Amino acid sequence: MALTGINAYRKGNLKQDIATADPHRLTLMLMQGALDRLAFAKGAMERKDFVAKSEFLSRVTAILMNLRDTLDLDVGGEVAENLFALYDYMIEKVNDGHVKNDLKMLDEVISLLTPIRDAWVQIPEAAKQEAYEAQRQKRQAV
Repeated sequence: MALTGINAYRKGNLKQDIATADPHRLTLMLMQGALDRLAFAKGAMERKDFVAKSEFLSRVTAILMNLRDTLDLDVGGEVAENLFALYDYMIEKVNDGHVKNDLKMLDEVISLLTPIRDAWVQIPEAAKQEAYEAQRQKRQAV
């Protein structure tokens, strides 16, 4: 019973974090969420808890699709195009790992996503503010 209260508290905190997060923080939360769910899915796979594995990998796929689909290919150019292709590849590997119950495929996705998340964390505040301002100006021009 105590876990129900703890989980409700966590969900409330997550909703508050999302409501107040800037786009950079939201992207970071998505990346970390995907990595966490990959780890949970691996544990479920090892325990042969296929329902939980399916739920976690479904969420991972949804997160990766969101990350891929929110890339601005016009502004991001070659970097955004490469990330788009990489997210596509990760989605394919998650799906293959799910179907084949292959931990190595999930490990590969983790090894691809972790450096992206780590680099995202290292973006300087000035660069984030510059990107927000450019995005704001782009919206006003439309």
